[in-house]
Amino acid sequence: MDLHIDAALAQRLIAQQFPHYADLAITAVPQQGWDNRSFRLGSDLTLRLPANPSYAAAVQKESRALAALAPHLPLALPEVVALGTPTAAYPMPWSIRRWIAGEPLDQSPAPDRTALAKSLAAVLNALRAAPPLPEFTAGKHSFFRGCHPSCYGDEVIASLNSLGPAIDAPRCLQIWRAGMSSAWTAAPVWVHGDIAAGNLLLQDGLLTALIDFGTCAIGDPACDLTLAWTYFTAAERAIFRQALGLDPATWARARAWALWKALVTLAGLSSPDQNGTQSRALAALLDETA
Repeated sequence: MDLHIDAALAQRLIAQQFPHYADLAITAVPQQGWDNRSFRLGSDLTLRLPANPSYAAAVQKESRALAALAPHLPLALPEVVALGTPTAAYPMPWSIRRWIAGEPLDQSPAPDRTALAKSLAAVLNALRAAPPLPEFTAGKHSFFRGCHPSCYGDEVIASLNSLGPAIDAPRCLQIWRAGMSSAWTAAPVWVHGDIAAGNLLLQDGLLTALIDFGTCAIGDPACDLTLAWTYFTAAERAIFRQALGLDPATWARARAWALWKALVTLAGLSSPDQNGTQSRALAALLDETA
């Protein structure tokens, strides 16, 4: 169950563990994800507190991953300034980070979408090229991002059964089975695990930062490509795919990842589809021919 986390709790944690920051104003960040609660700390820092224990292990993990990846990626990453420890009021670790200026992609007005497709592909290519660390091998800690999408096969079938005639189940199964027919056979690579519009920051229409590495891992990069269907048009998706330079089998597994997320969301097994992103992604997947 998610904990009640507000600015008053954040203020108490700061006062107890980092009193030299106690005079800085604390304000909630308007755009909140599901996994963590974030607060501005003065003008240059931010607090990041896991929303429930299932996300707590990512605090230490993300700190190590960010330090390892920052020298290898062509954009800004969060910089961890300090790690907080559990208390009776908040029984989980937490972090203080440098604030990164920018607007999330889903709030950014009219970016150059073709340029974004190319620049995101360049970031993902650099991520795959970064030296891997075996301690981050994909698994439960990454919510199986970086693993084969078949790990969520039971949820796909449950979603199809739940949704029934509301969707084209035969076409969905065709897409899913195509993704099941291959595996990543190259050396495992870094994956971010949650390349979503809310985790891409833009300034002046350009991609400048990537945040939220809580589900990062070493494994199969297919899970990082789902923005192809959740955000890009068909033409932009083709540019993104070409710039990535990945094989057709990896693209088929990426489709399977995107299909899984759309189905579990629409079937009510995941967070709600508040802005219709997953409905549009499913439509895009079903419209594709290859």
